[in-house]
Amino acid sequence: MIEIDNTLSLSRAGIDTYRQPVVFMREDCHVCRAEGFAALTRIEVTLGDRSVIATLNVLTEGDWLPEDTAALSEEAWSVLNPEPGDRASFTHPEPPASVSAIRAKVYGDALEQDQFDAIIRDVLDRRLSDLDLAAFITACAGDRLSIPETIALTRSMQAAGTTLDWGSTAIYDKHCVGGLPGNRTTPIVVSIVAAAGLMIPKTSSRAITSPAGTADTMEVMAPVSLDAATLRRVVEAECGCIAWGGNLALSPADDVLIRIERPLDFDSDGQLVASVLSKKAAVGAKRVLIDVPVGPTAKVRSAETARALEQRLCAVGDAIGLTLSIHQSDGTAPVGRGIGPALEAQDVLAVLRRDEGAPADLRDRALDLAGALLDLAPETREAGGRAAAARLLDSGRAEAKFMAICEAQGGFSEPGEARYHAVVTSRAAGRLAAMDNRRIARTAKLAGAPRQKLAGLRLLARVGDRIDIGRPLFEIHAETLGELEYARSYAEAQCGLCTIEEDRE
Repeated sequence: MIEIDNTLSLSRAGIDTYRQPVVFMREDCHVCRAEGFAALTRIEVTLGDRSVIATLNVLTEGDWLPEDTAALSEEAWSVLNPEPGDRASFTHPEPPASVSAIRAKVYGDALEQDQFDAIIRDVLDRRLSDLDLAAFITACAGDRLSIPETIALTRSMQAAGTTLDWGSTAIYDKHCVGGLPGNRTTPIVVSIVAAAGLMIPKTSSRAITSPAGTADTMEVMAPVSLDAATLRRVVEAECGCIAWGGNLALSPADDVLIRIERPLDFDSDGQLVASVLSKKAAVGAKRVLIDVPVGPTAKVRSAETARALEQRLCAVGDAIGLTLSIHQSDGTAPVGRGIGPALEAQDVLAVLRRDEGAPADLRDRALDLAGALLDLAPETREAGGRAAAARLLDSGRAEAKFMAICEAQGGFSEPGEARYHAVVTSRAAGRLAAMDNRRIARTAKLAGAPRQKLAGLRLLARVGDRIDIGRPLFEIHAETLGELEYARSYAEAQCGLCTIEEDRE
């Protein structure tokens, strides 16, 4: 019997493939020829007792990679953690068990609990390619995921990770479904609720399709990459935290799905609900407030859509033991003045510090949400949640609690300012009738947000304002001149970004 040498030396490619394990081989490599590997083939790479399933990229020209060597992306390298001189074996992996379930969903079949369990297991074992994951996400988009399927997916996602146990302590949480630039209420709400003595271990994601997520904004002011032990220490000391969920393995499959959703630039109601509620259950929460902004250019565009989402949220919440309160809010225009991590952090601090020029809309929204959460608690309900929230904010107790949380998470930092600024002015006179949330968000992203923490927009006019020709509408902040010009060109070409109803004689 002839043994085939399917091993290669390993080198570090030094290429970030954003959590996707990738292996690079020459097309004339003996393993490529013997195994019949081609570009985008899924390959199982084994080194001792460690293995990873990676996607193959083939080098057709150039000599940067020796013939007897495979190069690993940063993600694959971190999983295998090879020593100098190590050789790994390369084989075809067993076909993922869940591919048939994904195919069934693509063709419109309803999936059962065991099928979702298999998909989530294969997601975490990296057995599914990005094409498989994109097919699954697309097949579940729109109304293609029923409420029973959403419940099953939520349970699968929670069961695949860690669930925090706080004993008999009542745990509170809140979440916004998103789609409204600048709506950074979470740090304010957590500070108020924690100042009231309620436990609120808030974990948040980074931005998926927006210019900033709560974790992006909070990271400007304090560390957010907490492990479970640090999170517990912070919460037990201060009653609350504002942490990034990616280090905690609370619903780890969701982080993989988010990686695929980001370039696709869409969410589905079923996956949104499964993502949100699996993480709420995993953090140990029992009483949860969900903010649903509704507006023509928000993520949720109509009252009818909001009602359908509320029905799905409540059905899943009941099934997994959560008490939900759904709060519909105005999603017709951006909130506050800043859009982008540092600019939103400045707004948060202005509200907490009770600055005279703090954005009133952000303050009011935060008080509404904090009050609704306090109304869920027997010990604060009778006093009137919103009034209690206002007292905690106006007295400075919320600010003090926020600073204590920051210090417990690793220390507070003041938000900085971007290097380059450019003002976009009005070409018409009249009343500012509307601002397009999606185009405003797009402009901030083109300026570099959230990747560049100091980038984004500062709004200089509000819906309802009287506008003269040449009046500044917003200011673009960027860290490079190229991004500044890119964002400004886009904004100036978008006639619907700010709608001005011109004066009529």
